[in-house]
Amino acid sequence: MERSIKMAMAFMILAALGIVLAHALLPYINAFLGAFILYVLFRPLYHLMIRKLHLPKSISALLTILLSFLLILVPMYFLISTIAMELQNTLQSLSSILVYIETFYRLLDDLHLQRVYTILDINTKIVDLFSSIANYGSRVLFSAVQSLGQRVIEFTIMYFLLYYLLTGEDSDFVKNLYVSVPFNRENTDRLLNEFRIVVKTTLVSSLIIAVIQGGLLTIAFLLLDIQGAILWGTVAAILSFLPVVGATLVWIPAIIIQLLQQDYFAAVGILFAGIVISSIDNLIRPFIQKQLGALHPMISLLGIIIGVNLFGLIGLVIGPLLLSYFLLVVRMFHEEYIANYN
Repeated sequence: MERSIKMAMAFMILAALGIVLAHALLPYINAFLGAFILYVLFRPLYHLMIRKLHLPKSISALLTILLSFLLILVPMYFLISTIAMELQNTLQSLSSILVYIETFYRLLDDLHLQRVYTILDINTKIVDLFSSIANYGSRVLFSAVQSLGQRVIEFTIMYFLLYYLLTGEDSDFVKNLYVSVPFNRENTDRLLNEFRIVVKTTLVSSLIIAVIQGGLLTIAFLLLDIQGAILWGTVAAILSFLPVVGATLVWIPAIIIQLLQQDYFAAVGILFAGIVISSIDNLIRPFIQKQLGALHPMISLLGIIIGVNLFGLIGLVIGPLLLSYFLLVVRMFHEEYIANYN
């Protein structure tokens, strides 16, 4: 009886400490999750340096971190520079779009549809739309500058943790993590293996789809001589991570703009490219995921919806992982406790 009371008190203390730690670390959850994702992706490279180059663990870890840093920041720098130039050109071309809107207004007048135009108050709605876009852009820019310090802290924590994950695979800390998992060693290994599968499957498939969709839209815009091709291709690549809608948020408005400009050839061309781009997600993503890790498309879709809502961009990986873990833990709990008990 006394032992049970002490065990209950120890559990309460442990739970209280866990809640306090979780609350303190919650603002940096993305940094911790990012470190584990990078660990899974770059761990093979780290071990390759140790085996083939016979480098010390610390040097191999630092080189791995440097390479991961370069692979993230260098492409991002060139991409942002290109997008900035494209955005400047696109903003300069807004005046021509306003001219086409004025042409549309005159066409309504010629067709004696001026009353419809007045009732719908299209002119005010167009002005409000551009005003909303400008306000949204300024808010995003201000928010990005405001959160710069937070991002620097998150990156620092992420790479510190990555270093110790790489160099401390055989440490007491990792062994204690194994002990803290409420399953046997076999099921704990299954959890870790599931983490590797979901990270690789989700990231690789999403990146391949993003590159294909963004690349195809960029090529289509270049062939149709549409300004800002690289900018809109990049936006389409980013939006391709979102389930269901994805790149349609780029090419459908582009069709409407071309119709307003009376460039019907370009509108049909974008429509054809858009249908091909949207079909790629439905056809190629399940195939890639099946080849990489047999992750069910429904888990991927629902997981992304849940993850993006909770964690932002990193939720693209964490969402499917949470859903996959939930199903796996239910299965393991049944196998280890319920089935054996019966």
